[in-house]
Amino acid sequence: MVSRSATLALNDAINARRATGEDIIHLGFGEAGLPVLPEAAAALADGAGQNSYTPVAGTVRAREAVAGYLSRGGLPTDASQILLAPGSKALLYAALSTLPGDVVLPVPSWVTYAAQAQLAGKRTIPVPIPGAAGGVPDPELLTSALAAARARGADPRILILTLPDNPTGTVAGPALVQQVCELADRHGLTVVCDEIYRDLAYDPAAVQSPAALLPDRTIVTGGLSKTMALGGWRIGFLRVPEGSAGHRIADGITALGSELWSCLAGPMQAAAAYVFDSPPPVLEHVQASRRLHATVAHAAHDIFAKAGISCRRPQAAFYLYPDLEVLRPELAARGIRTGVALADHLLEEHGIGVLAGEHFGDAPEQLRFRAATSLLYGRTADERWTALRSTDPVSLPWISAALERLDGTLRALGSK
Repeated sequence: MVSRSATLALNDAINARRATGEDIIHLGFGEAGLPVLPEAAAALADGAGQNSYTPVAGTVRAREAVAGYLSRGGLPTDASQILLAPGSKALLYAALSTLPGDVVLPVPSWVTYAAQAQLAGKRTIPVPIPGAAGGVPDPELLTSALAAARARGADPRILILTLPDNPTGTVAGPALVQQVCELADRHGLTVVCDEIYRDLAYDPAAVQSPAALLPDRTIVTGGLSKTMALGGWRIGFLRVPEGSAGHRIADGITALGSELWSCLAGPMQAAAAYVFDSPPPVLEHVQASRRLHATVAHAAHDIFAKAGISCRRPQAAFYLYPDLEVLRPELAARGIRTGVALADHLLEEHGIGVLAGEHFGDAPEQLRFRAATSLLYGRTADERWTALRSTDPVSLPWISAALERLDGTLRALGSK
């Protein structure tokens, strides 16, 4: 049986504690933490009368908008290659269920991938990520991991990549992506690349889509939950390869979608068409979001670095993945020997919510966690708009206070 999503469970628990008056610094949930662009809200309102069922794959208008967005981003795409659904999570599951074989998974990786593989009746083959970045398996370990998996009777046929990465907030470079794609091709793996954070890379040009390197074997997923902070609107897309193989995949996913979600709601498709057309207000909003995410995430990284804690410097979105191994003696003296115990201690003793690395595939004894800085931007729309428009968001009282509290907590953890 699959357990409830660790991220959603933690978010619910923290919101419940906040409702009773507890002052919790929420670093445990990957919500983009920004207000809705008014023009996107207007497009949604304009589509409110679209209450009929649409084709399972989506309207032609919305699919053309997504295809245009991808094409402008350097990945030529036809509308026939696009499927829409209530969130990319549903499409990821449909893809895993439709494709044959077991799943190769970089670790650490987003909590949902392994759970969905289990739901689809597939084994997962974990491969550690390289030191340079997360989201891809270490090429030097991938071949041996595949051989070992096959020797155990597994059938690795699907490779999940995340560019940019959740939970490390990093972007695998083009050379690394090419190495992994060459290995995937050599071993007959279909790549499923989750690119939902693509537009939030601090240097968007640094993101190399596997679909451009391995076009016949790569599926791409994305959506508006992160780029536009529209998680609750549940707008996701999936791009299949060109040709007969892509059509077969699309047919399988569409058949599954017809029984699971029927279609993406019409008003959401109207909003999606507006946003994916990339008009100036959307481009300006995304650019401002990217700048805010980078500023606050880098400020948090500086705090971890000052404490001597190992942590990759974020290159995208709003995530950090610190490793507190350097503090193991001090933590052990407090009875903290696992990542879950560390996360529990931070919440109970310091009022800071994070998600333990074990949920992302780490070994239980590893003292790592994911910290998401995006919910520091404010608890009201006014605060979030202020943060988005600020030239110095770290100096805003509600953000600076949270960062100071994180700094004080790390100093307390390192004290004898």
